[in-house]
Amino acid sequence: MKETSIRSYNTRKLTISALVIALYVVIMATTASFSFGAYQIRIATSLYALSYLFPFLVFPLGLANALSNFFFGGLGPIDVLGGFIIGILVSGSIALIRKFNLPRWLISLPIIFVIGLGVPGYLNFLLGVPYWVLVVNLIIGQIIPGVFGFILAKVLDKPLKSRKVI
Repeated sequence: MKETSIRSYNTRKLTISALVIALYVVIMATTASFSFGAYQIRIATSLYALSYLFPFLVFPLGLANALSNFFFGGLGPIDVLGGFIIGILVSGSIALIRKFNLPRWLISLPIIFVIGLGVPGYLNFLLGVPYWVLVVNLIIGQIIPGVFGFILAKVLDKPLKSRKVI
């Protein structure tokens, strides 16, 4: 590849990453009233599905989750770091689903279960709420974003391929 092509490709990746981070944070800001409650229905987490289409978004999506926990969570550094790690694990799992050509519907599972089983690992320490109570609440809250993430990846896949964006 020519140097200008590589630069153009890197610029495209950086631009997409910045847009996704901004979109994630804006969605969290507008849905914060029900994103941080007992049932955390975080619509923004459906954006993790974009790492199926753009594997380079694994780190930016982890960063987006950390930023949203920093700005809107209020539980301090453990929540920010935990959000970053969970974000990378979820989006990384979704990128691996694509890499290994697994069925696309599996995108929903990390959004529901990595979040549902991972976040309570540090929230029970911060909040003093039993782990399994948090697990039930988070898994219930992540069902909608999990299904929506699958739909998002399915709907965007064909138009992005036809325009050679991915």
